[in-house]
Amino acid sequence: MPFGEYDYAMDDKGRVVIPPAFREFVEDGMIITRGMEGCLYVFPLDVWKRLEEQLEKLPLTDAPSRSFVRFFYSGASKNRLDNQFRLSIPHPLRQFAGLETEVVVAGAPNRLELWNPERWNQVLSEVQTSPPKPELLENFIA
Repeated sequence: MPFGEYDYAMDDKGRVVIPPAFREFVEDGMIITRGMEGCLYVFPLDVWKRLEEQLEKLPLTDAPSRSFVRFFYSGASKNRLDNQFRLSIPHPLRQFAGLETEVVVAGAPNRLELWNPERWNQVLSEVQTSPPKPELLENFIA
């Protein structure tokens, strides 16, 4: 699982270097798409396949399910790292995430997240101000 956070500059073509610690995680290819809270999610292909299987089970008759699938799928883009370990971020996704020149590349379970640094700092500040309830951790800590 990837963990940690790294600050990188994005070039004028919308490419950002994937940190060495995360390269093996996405070396076989990846899907980049819209994420929650205004970030982008980067999934390795095997994780994406499992997500697709779950999304296919959502009922077509349920409006919130349809909306989520549209949000998640319509921006999705298959990608590979180039020879310099850069990920090319499609323009619509850069706009969605507010990525201009700087990008925070953060690890998370089963994905990477790409953040506008201001949004990232705001999300971290909110968590520090109002941390998750201890009950959320009861299944993880003995």
